[in-house]
Amino acid sequence: MSSLSQLGRSARAINANLPRASVARVATNIAPRRTLLTLATAARRQGAVLAQKTSAFNKTTSQTALRAFSTSLPSLDDAEEAEEESDDPTKAERYADETDVVIVGGGPAGLSAAIKLKQLANAEGREFRVVLVEKAGEIGAHTLSGAVLEPRALNELIPDWKEKGAPLNQPALEDHMKFFTKNYAIPLPHPPQMTNTGNYIVSLSNYVKWLGEQAEEAGVEVFPGFAASEILYNEDGSVKGIATNDVGLDKNFQPKEEFERGMEFHAKVTLFAEGCHGSLTKKLFRQFNLRDECDPQTYGIGIKEVWKIDPKKSKPGTVVHAMGWPIDNSTYGGAFIYHMGEDMLSLGLVVGLDYENPYLHPYKEFQRWKHHPYVKDLLEGGECLSYGARAINEGGLQSIPKLYFPGGALIGCTAGFLNLIKIKGTHTAMKSGMLAAESAYAAITSDKYEEGKPIVLEDFEQKVKDSWIWKELKEIRNCRPSFHTPLGNLGGVLYSGIDTILLKGRTPWTFHNTTPDHERLRVATNAQKIDYPKPDGVISFDLLTSVSRTGTNHAENQPVHLRLKDKDVPVERNLKIYDGPEGRFCPAGVYEFVENESGPAGTKRLQINSQNCIHCKTCDIKDPSQNIDWTVPEGGGGPQYSYT
Repeated sequence: MSSLSQLGRSARAINANLPRASVARVATNIAPRRTLLTLATAARRQGAVLAQKTSAFNKTTSQTALRAFSTSLPSLDDAEEAEEESDDPTKAERYADETDVVIVGGGPAGLSAAIKLKQLANAEGREFRVVLVEKAGEIGAHTLSGAVLEPRALNELIPDWKEKGAPLNQPALEDHMKFFTKNYAIPLPHPPQMTNTGNYIVSLSNYVKWLGEQAEEAGVEVFPGFAASEILYNEDGSVKGIATNDVGLDKNFQPKEEFERGMEFHAKVTLFAEGCHGSLTKKLFRQFNLRDECDPQTYGIGIKEVWKIDPKKSKPGTVVHAMGWPIDNSTYGGAFIYHMGEDMLSLGLVVGLDYENPYLHPYKEFQRWKHHPYVKDLLEGGECLSYGARAINEGGLQSIPKLYFPGGALIGCTAGFLNLIKIKGTHTAMKSGMLAAESAYAAITSDKYEEGKPIVLEDFEQKVKDSWIWKELKEIRNCRPSFHTPLGNLGGVLYSGIDTILLKGRTPWTFHNTTPDHERLRVATNAQKIDYPKPDGVISFDLLTSVSRTGTNHAENQPVHLRLKDKDVPVERNLKIYDGPEGRFCPAGVYEFVENESGPAGTKRLQINSQNCIHCKTCDIKDPSQNIDWTVPEGGGGPQYSYT
């Protein structure tokens, strides 16, 4: 074995009394990652005895333990000399690690796949390496959702989750559906699919942190702070694994003093669990034509805050969903209010990214929504603790791509398993990861496995189609497309009600998602400007105040991870035709048109404040010119979500 996690496990043998913590976090905090990985691999090659359970410890104690551990390992002189021989360190050979399965993404799908793989291997007493890389500095730090969790997949994966301390503490007790006018909240019949009996109101970021702990206990090698930036291919075109990005580059891609080359992970199977609109998944779509036989994916942008409210107004276990004001009839959207317990309130607005008016500003719609009398009354006397935003898949069954390719598969939200009517995707994401794990483990351990021949997980896709995931999504497949009629939201609500309550999806027809979201934006001359009220600083807030509540941070002087394919397009096309929608569809103030100091008087340029980016991917999705390519920044950068 070799990994940072195992380096920590070896350190445990030195001092069994060290307090527990995340070994991968230790690795990113104490010393160059390349050096630690080399140390760990050297230990493996010498047959070092490695404990099964990761020991984790504070930074100071860890340094002492690791220094002691490193004295027993082979010298690194050879590795250092090899690097010095290269005049250009960015061209130096990357260190490559071999594993059975590598998983990209530490969300519910990736962690569930990792846990399932180790459960299967541990049950047979088989040595089986599973490596998981996650771009966030800590597991869960980039995770955001409503969230009401349906524990169906969790019950299958970890039946004794209660005894293991899963942070599912607040059962959902009441469900309400409301239609908002500007001043009133009108009760509506509650669709049966949205009933939350048996579900839990949770912080998904905390839940994912707990899943990360379960993965480490099972023996998964978890590497937070490592951003997968490149897909590696074998000579036959199959996926070989992934590489993490180089760190320590300046904005001009030149190495700084602390430069470190990225690392390669080679695997028999690579599972991509990047979440909605993954940066590597986009490349897989093109490389293997995975979207040739499905509809375009459609998306929404979910914007959320967590509040500490007046205890007198707290109703733990109450779930409220709302439609209507301030969203107009031609724009898909809805809101949620979840009473989490301990006087905590999770609330947010989801706006479909197929909206047509380029002047619509999802963030400002959310701030305006909070001034509805029903919402404002809940928030008055409270305090906003956290803010966040992320894109979600809304296309459903028709937009799910081919799930496998030579050497790997897509799992979770990167494939698009969200049940939009339930407004839940965690349970389906987890189940997809578990099914992929079963297929991958069976293929790798099969007597028919041939070294060097790519594994093709065809049975994984069939497993998904035979599972309750497919049944759920098939029943509601026509709901989201039904909103694309001249009747707008009204027609969609009427049709969806009939389909879900009476017909239960048993119709012989299937509506389709025909147009990508970025193509639906109208030109500015045909759109009405929207006058948004100024934030009051009590209930509503300016954008930068909200961004400060995300904990977002990116290392200074690093390459901008938001790449323009053509630097002239923002001004020459987007500004001229759509009046610069970049500054409105982004929920973090990343994009703004400013005076072009080096150009003629009165001209503009697009300024990209990449340090504000909260990794929601909306820009990559909604840009009408498809000129923005969202890529991963240095590992560990981005939001540091809490309570979300």
